[in-house]
Parts: sequence; C-alpha cells; structure tokens
Amino acid sequence: MSNNTLLDSDIIEAYQATDFQVNADQPFTLNIDIPSQPLAVLYKASRVNSVTFITAYNPFSQPLSEDENRLRNAKLVDEIKQRSLKFIAGIGQDPERKWPGEDSILVLGLGLEAAKALGKHYEQNAIVWCDADAVPQLILLI
Repeated sequence: MSNNTLLDSDIIEAYQATDFQVNADQPFTLNIDIPSQPLAVLYKASRVNSVTFITAYNPFSQPLSEDENRLRNAKLVDEIKQRSLKFIAGIGQDPERKWPGEDSILVLGLGLEAAKALGKHYEQNAIVWCDADAVPQLILLI
C-alpha cells in the first residue's frame, strides 16, 4: 500500500479493519494482509490467480441513499457480466457495525491494473485486490 494518498488515516484504518464477506457456496471473510485459505481453494476451483473485492457504494466516501447505492452497484454488476467475468456477491462490513455494510462483489481473474481502473471508474477510494498468494491487499486509488 502506498503512503502517498489524499485519504485521511481514519478512513484507511477503517478499510483495514473491514470484514470483506464473500457469499460463496461456503461463505468466507477476507481481511487485509491476512492469508485466506478459502480464497486459495477458490483459486484452484475457478482456475484464477487473482481477485478483486469492489463496491460502487458511496463514491469517494460520500453517503448516498440505499436506492442510489443499489443502482450504482447494479451497474457495476452489469459491467462485470458484459466483460464475461465471474463474480461472487459479498458485503464490506465494519466488524463493530458503526456503519452499514456495503453490497460488493468479488471479481475473479481481474488483474491489478484493470481492477484499479474499475475502482476509479466507480469513484472508489480503494479496492481490495488479491494476487496468487491469496493475501488481500488494500489498494488506495486516490
């Protein structure tokens, strides 16, 4: 993770503490910098070596209504489908429940540069990207 960012350290800490819940057949949670055995299993089963956990909710951390957020996320899902990429629904959730969870998706097989571009397109401060080592990384976009 780069230290050259416009983001407040409180926001970064909140992202680092978030539970990124993946609603797979056998649900699991990703946490920043912690290797994920369930993700490694998913890699093998899906024949991929990277994933991106992303949402379109609350662009640049500006709260929107639930309806607006759902519409934005539906557009994200449509775009992933148009690219013929596989994905699994999920939710980004503060473990202390101080803020509402954000509907998200885990996109399979998306490279880092494509993942960054997608996150920027949907006006996100950050995404979670995992390389072949199945360790979730917080990727800051601003």
